[in-house]
Amino acid sequence: MDVTNQTTMKQFSWVFCLRLTLFVIFLTVYLLSLMGNTLIIFILLMDIALQTPMYIFLGNLSFLEIWYITTTVPKLLASCLSQVVTISVSGCLTQYYFFFSLGATECFLLTVMVYDLYLVICSPLRYSLLMSLQMCLWFSAGSWIWGFIAPLPPTILISLLNFCGPQKIKHFFCDSDPIFKLSCSDTFLVETLGYKCTSIMILSSFLLTISSYEYIVVIIIRLSSQKAQKKTFSTCASHLTVVTIYYTTIIFAYVHPPAKHNFTIGKVILVFYCVVTPLVNPLIYTLRNKDVKTAFRKVLERKRLILTRNL
Repeated sequence: MDVTNQTTMKQFSWVFCLRLTLFVIFLTVYLLSLMGNTLIIFILLMDIALQTPMYIFLGNLSFLEIWYITTTVPKLLASCLSQVVTISVSGCLTQYYFFFSLGATECFLLTVMVYDLYLVICSPLRYSLLMSLQMCLWFSAGSWIWGFIAPLPPTILISLLNFCGPQKIKHFFCDSDPIFKLSCSDTFLVETLGYKCTSIMILSSFLLTISSYEYIVVIIIRLSSQKAQKKTFSTCASHLTVVTIYYTTIIFAYVHPPAKHNFTIGKVILVFYCVVTPLVNPLIYTLRNKDVKTAFRKVLERKRLILTRNL
């Protein structure tokens, strides 16, 4: 009896089952995320009452999440089915650039959204003046433009590095640390620049968000009745939940000196950040938002009436 061969076959079967299970889980989350975010965009476009600054920002966020999860998950799905998944250097740099561009854009969008909440709660009489539709579009466009400008310097510097040796990325996407480990050039400058740019962008947007919420909390505490406090808090509860999940994961993953980072734990955090967060965001906003749920029911009612007429 060939005991070694049987052990190898059992191990192979176990690994294959694990990979297949992960593939099904990630594919399900990916499809649900695409459908959830697409549904939010569709609802916001169909209901004129939701075409306000708050929901325009939400539509931008949902559109961003569709592309954000698509940047990494397809390669992750391929990795689950095959032990050897290849990507060109240019493809790796492209994935790196879009991953960090969309991440930076999300930072800016969440900051702009909390500023919108701040105006709604703290300056309701001047809200229409300070956050007009034109201003809302400028904020949205600015978030996308600056989001795609911010990662350009590190990406250009990385493209100038030389790569040698066994070019195997021990990650499910082209993140910065695995790319640096493949280079035979001196990466100190680009690592330092990337670390500083990422930390400044994340921490500055985080501090702006925290400071805005401090003012919001003060206003809520000053309200006379508990009913008014609860109603006002519910206005920002969805955004606060998304912000908490987002910054908890991203700060742990990227605001650290590279040498002091636990890469294995970082990968687990990034799987949650890249795969789960884009699904969680639409769920939070739809489950906790009465306006979105009301608009969704209206859309379903219209579809039902159209089908009834056709029959």
